[in-house]
Amino acid sequence: MDRYVLLVNTNRLRPAVGPSGLDYIADSLRERHLLPRIVDLCFEANPAHALESALREAEYLLVGLTLRNTDDCYLASGEDFLPGVIRLAEVARKQSDAPLVIGGSGYSVFPEAVLRACGAEYGIAGDGEVPLGMLAASVAGDADIASVPGLVWHEGGEVRCNARWLGQVSELPTRERALIDNKRYFDEGGQAGVETKRGCDRSCIYCADPLGKGRRVRARTPQQVADEFGALLVQGIDHFHLSDSEFNVPVDHAVAVCEEMARRGLGKRVHWYTYATPAGFTLNLARAMRSAGCVGVNFGADSGDERMLAALGRDFEVEDLSRTAEACREAGLVFMYDLLLGGPGETRESVARTIELMKRISPDRVGVSLGVRIYQGTRLAAMVRSQGPLPDNPDLRGATEGNEALLAPVFYLSSELGEQAAEYVAELVGGDQRFFFPTPEAGTEAYNYSDNDRLVAAIREGYRGAYWDILRRLADGDQQLPP
Repeated sequence: MDRYVLLVNTNRLRPAVGPSGLDYIADSLRERHLLPRIVDLCFEANPAHALESALREAEYLLVGLTLRNTDDCYLASGEDFLPGVIRLAEVARKQSDAPLVIGGSGYSVFPEAVLRACGAEYGIAGDGEVPLGMLAASVAGDADIASVPGLVWHEGGEVRCNARWLGQVSELPTRERALIDNKRYFDEGGQAGVETKRGCDRSCIYCADPLGKGRRVRARTPQQVADEFGALLVQGIDHFHLSDSEFNVPVDHAVAVCEEMARRGLGKRVHWYTYATPAGFTLNLARAMRSAGCVGVNFGADSGDERMLAALGRDFEVEDLSRTAEACREAGLVFMYDLLLGGPGETRESVARTIELMKRISPDRVGVSLGVRIYQGTRLAAMVRSQGPLPDNPDLRGATEGNEALLAPVFYLSSELGEQAAEYVAELVGGDQRFFFPTPEAGTEAYNYSDNDRLVAAIREGYRGAYWDILRRLADGDQQLPP
């Protein structure tokens, strides 16, 4: 009897972002002689109907919904994605007797709360490749459910959570990238995702990446990374964005990946972008990245004020920002700094110092987010809880009532910035087009990639690459990437 597992992509935002995690999971399911199927709701006009149709096509051991993000993490819009996923979970439960399991990076940040909200039988917190196959085996009667790593399930009226799978990603099956329609995602989304490592060992007080991906960095081999680039090249894809938390952590692995790609000649055939930390970013690394096909870097700078960098738990100093700018210019990389303003202790003076520094360093672009999303399990969440009830906290914005799990979007915005914080930042930016910052005139499209019509139109016209760089080129009238 065929043993099918249905994988459901619930993310419908535009530009379309390929659910590469489902590709990875499919490879692991096949290794266990399970048959993965996908219903990709990103491209469906009627998602509920598409899901119903897929559920009627076969008998499934499991139906898996992936949740990429619970919300858009952006105070200016505060869009909550969970209600749509809850509706899809209701469709799955009505249409099929197969157990419903939820996973994905967004789910892994709030595993218990999302499981309850969706009414699913199971959840997989953290890496899904090994656990989902084990869960399917247990459902088929071949194994004990209590042994499944990362499993979240109901027992005796309580929700239980097993320790997560934190094995070596280098030991997972070869990534064939054969489940999702990667070429369509490239045509409609402008890039494809590739992972060189998983996990983050940084100590930022606000970040959800260690919650979802683990606090230990687990690297793939440079050969595996280059192989995955090659598998996507064969499909007609040549623009990529690495999904690493920080490409240059650790630096020696980043260099080794670049050397392998350059050795294979991939640097002349691909264009790729990445996230990186200013800590440990050197000219030698920048040059190695450029030789391997990298064209752009997005640095999580957060602030240009020493006190705020320390308050946010960052492991670099202001002078490192200037150094990274020099390295990128010397190597021929376009680069962007992402700012996260409004955290604990932020003042108008610290914001002014940050904006002034950005203008002086003059990166190709600066992304400005005002307000810090608070996630359960972070040091920021613990600090906020220690200050008393959420509704009484003057530094919080968003869903403070009845939101003890912090599942609905809630943000920290320092009350020291005053009631007109956004207007103050806009005044400091002064219309400088290098800054992505929403204003009443520009709207949230100025720096929110979710359902961004300008990006969708540009990709349709042939633009490719990281979304911040597409917006840069649109503003500068420059469609082409560096040779």
